[in-house]
Amino acid sequence: MIATTTGLFRPLLQLGLIPQILIGIVAGTLLAIFAPAIAGDVALLGQLFISALQAVAPILVFVLVAAAISAHRQGQPTHIRSVLVLYIVGTLIAALIAVAASFLFPTELSLNAEQVSGNPPGNIFQILQNLLLNAVANPVTALMEGNFIAILAWAVGLGLMLRQASETTRLALSDLSDAVSRIVALVIRIAPLGIFGLVAGTLAESGIEALLNYAQLLTVIVGCMLFVALVSNPLLVYIATRQNPYPLVFACLRGSAITAFFTRSSAANIPINLELCRRLKLDPDTYSISIPLGATINMCGAAITITVITLATTHTLGISVDFPTALLLCIVSALAACGVSGVAGGSLMLIPMAANLFGIPTEVAMQAVAIGFVISVVQDSTETALNSSTDVLFTAAACRAKETKTSA
Repeated sequence: MIATTTGLFRPLLQLGLIPQILIGIVAGTLLAIFAPAIAGDVALLGQLFISALQAVAPILVFVLVAAAISAHRQGQPTHIRSVLVLYIVGTLIAALIAVAASFLFPTELSLNAEQVSGNPPGNIFQILQNLLLNAVANPVTALMEGNFIAILAWAVGLGLMLRQASETTRLALSDLSDAVSRIVALVIRIAPLGIFGLVAGTLAESGIEALLNYAQLLTVIVGCMLFVALVSNPLLVYIATRQNPYPLVFACLRGSAITAFFTRSSAANIPINLELCRRLKLDPDTYSISIPLGATINMCGAAITITVITLATTHTLGISVDFPTALLLCIVSALAACGVSGVAGGSLMLIPMAANLFGIPTEVAMQAVAIGFVISVVQDSTETALNSSTDVLFTAAACRAKETKTSA
């Protein structure tokens, strides 16, 4: 019986991960349309998948960053500074593009959605304070709660201290890093089932009409992300490398963005990005640090989401926004995006902090967050795809720029 079942599914199992995920999306959509009651039940598969990603992602970032830094030897060349500059500039430009698009295509929301519970930060000073306090949080608590800023801070500190450790200790940490990466790879292998459950459950609960009601908002957000992926990011890569950026851009989109779109987790996509960097023949000493780091702080997609939904809320409420305030929103969005966890839905809970710049009450802002959750099946997937693929793109740009200067 088992052999017969395996034989029936063998052609499906022999397909690549992406075709399997596409089949899961189609199957989940059809199930939600024709059997919504059953679709609600299989949503458990999606919940298990997301929970597994959220559970393993903090440990993955911690051990990868600590192992990479501890393995680095004094005098080995890295290009981390250039990568960080690209991360910061790219996020600021993404927020500026989101502001421009929001002014060109003003969007109104129906602010009568059910409120979402949460404790968003109140203003820019509070977000700065929270970032500093989060950085020195208890490491065990940080791992349990997915506090990626603290995880990153402790991983960097531990990695620096372990540089003077014995070779055996550093090798053990490297082996632990490999083991956790393999666990994440196993979780990603069940992505087709998880995506099947997510799509079926989301469409059965909210309905396709819920996405259509916010089509303009979704179009502005996704349009900004596509513009960043295909125009502004390639421009930055060209400025850094003085070479045609599009072969590298499309390689990163194929190798990273597609998987990240379906897993909806920058942190869980780290092993995919590391493998892509290896195939691109980048400097291991650079990408072993920049990829886990980017999964935590490189959040250009999150900056777009925060900016667009916040300005849509102000337009709905009739609040006029001048350019200096919009520019401040760009900076706040970029700053807030750096503190967004590399897991699904992290950017939405920072919208009330940005909305506070315009005097919007938290109760109203949380209704905008609720709308964000309605469209998150597309918005969050696209955001993660942009974030994750940009990690590899900017790492590759920094490495190749340095190679060009060296050869010249």
